[in-house]
Amino acid sequence: MVETTSFLNFLETVGVLGTLIFVLTSMLGMGFSLTVQQILAPLSNRKLVILSLAANFILVPLLALGVLLIFPLSEGLSIGLFLLGTSAGAPFLPKLAQVAKGDTAFAVGLMVLLMVVTIFYVPIVLPLFLSGVTISPWDIAKSLILLMLLPLVLALFIRARHEEIASGLLPLMTQATNLSLLVLFVAFFVVYLSDLISVIGSTAVLAAAVFLLISFIIGYFLGGSAGPVKRVLALGTAQRNLSAALAISALNFTDPDVMVMIMVVALAGLILLMFIGGELGKRAEKLA
Repeated sequence: MVETTSFLNFLETVGVLGTLIFVLTSMLGMGFSLTVQQILAPLSNRKLVILSLAANFILVPLLALGVLLIFPLSEGLSIGLFLLGTSAGAPFLPKLAQVAKGDTAFAVGLMVLLMVVTIFYVPIVLPLFLSGVTISPWDIAKSLILLMLLPLVLALFIRARHEEIASGLLPLMTQATNLSLLVLFVAFFVVYLSDLISVIGSTAVLAAAVFLLISFIIGYFLGGSAGPVKRVLALGTAQRNLSAALAISALNFTDPDVMVMIMVVALAGLILLMFIGGELGKRAEKLA
């Protein structure tokens, strides 16, 4: 029993380290692969930017609260869902945009915009809505600034000044990101296996699915009339920022249900959004 507990504690530590490496390398990789011009150019449409921000930082957080009213969950599961509801800007968005035949340039700009706003938005909003939970806004902000904002800025600077160095480091960052994501999911899956089994078939899975699908609809209807842009905003609104949520959960919460809900939404989102993105892409090809 003692050996099993020690092993699980070891795996939990591995999972936390994997999370930190995943967030750090994904931000570095993002910066090494982009230029400031590539990020800013697609964001020239002010109306679209405002609607994108409203969808991700007003409507989706309100949606998360509404889902929790309809599907009462434990405190930890509720925190996990609301945490994802406030965390936008998924690094996976450009890939989803490609699958859905969306506007990839807009996907890149939207991804970075939402990620940067998330860094300053979550530390303010999360403590306000988590009544009864003691959490420091500065602790949240500090983890996001150190793990996401500073690495992104540093990588963009290196790309601007030394493109050959950035190009050489990019494959290493990509490999490290993919490997660390695999490690953290395997480690946390083993550690929280009993908790994950307990939510299978529960309202937590249904709540995650409803949250993802309605988030997609919100983004789609606020995306304007251009199909490639609508598809990107729909997917970008539904695909929440796993990097930010994992970093905040790993460094600020001890309740395992928080991480369990993040994993449930992440897995459900991967399955649902890849399927939806693929169907949208096929439909776009037929209409072309």
